[in-house]
Amino acid sequence: MSSYIDLKFINQLSGRLQQFKQKTDYLFNFRCPHCGDSQKSKSKARAYFYRVKNDMFFKCHNCGQGQNFANFLKFIDPKVYTEYLLERYKGSAPSTKKPDWQFEKPVFKINILEGLKTIKELPEDHIAKEYCNKRKIPEEFYDKLYYAEEFQKLVNKVKPNTYKTQYDHHRIVIPFYDTTGDLFAFQGRALGKENPKYLTIKLNENKQKVFGLERINFQNHVYIVEGPFDSLFVSNCIAAAGADLQLKNKVPNNKITYIFDNEPRNKEIINRMYKMIENDFNIVIWPEDQTLKDINDMIISGLTKLQIKDIIDKNTYSQLSALTKLNHWKKIK
Repeated sequence: MSSYIDLKFINQLSGRLQQFKQKTDYLFNFRCPHCGDSQKSKSKARAYFYRVKNDMFFKCHNCGQGQNFANFLKFIDPKVYTEYLLERYKGSAPSTKKPDWQFEKPVFKINILEGLKTIKELPEDHIAKEYCNKRKIPEEFYDKLYYAEEFQKLVNKVKPNTYKTQYDHHRIVIPFYDTTGDLFAFQGRALGKENPKYLTIKLNENKQKVFGLERINFQNHVYIVEGPFDSLFVSNCIAAAGADLQLKNKVPNNKITYIFDNEPRNKEIINRMYKMIENDFNIVIWPEDQTLKDINDMIISGLTKLQIKDIIDKNTYSQLSALTKLNHWKKIK
């Protein structure tokens, strides 16, 4: 009964939420009314309704706001919120029949990697393998990265009509697997001048964009970086792929180290670093003599994985020492 009532009021709200669309029976996407979502791109929609057991919840992957549906409704319209409470808790729902939604329901039961060659399988003079060689990607991962000659057609296999393929292009395909080894997303890295350089396609909207989960050992110290390629140079490391990742108590805070890109003038990164300090995580604050942007750039410059690990260990801070160091670091660069 509670799911029916939540869905009924979600349907009632749908016209007031920008870019509202249904992803699955109990997953809805729209622009966040709390933060307004992206101010640069009006096409971005990073807020969701999703179901946990018999109740619907709200989450924004831009501002991090999360709450149950009742509190979300109270924020949007206190009057409708009162009607919702009366209907939900006085049993006035007319029936348990699900609302008649008029949205398309994508199906993602397609082996997206089928027919693609791995980087390992490509000839040495192939543009994708040359790119990986130039970036010094460890060869042990060459059979885990793929090449798509027509990336937009690949996306259209799981999300029809996402792209018009008249001007298609090639990309390296980076698969995202969960802890059970199931593919839930993939990222395409451009090999030309296409923008954006990275395109991430989610097959399961309920999961965070985290790369490397199938390789992680949650019993050991966990390192979290921003980019998938960077994570390949650090042991027991995952990439948050632009998300504000939280491991939800899988690992104690003191056994997690966040490694952000070396961009002290990037306000978004600085704010996220402060947030990690407030939540009692370890963070890396790069030394003053390190001018390169990220781990992969440092590897390309000639540093080894052992040298990178040594820099990370010597420049990891937490709590007050992290706060002091960060306050100084963001001013000197």
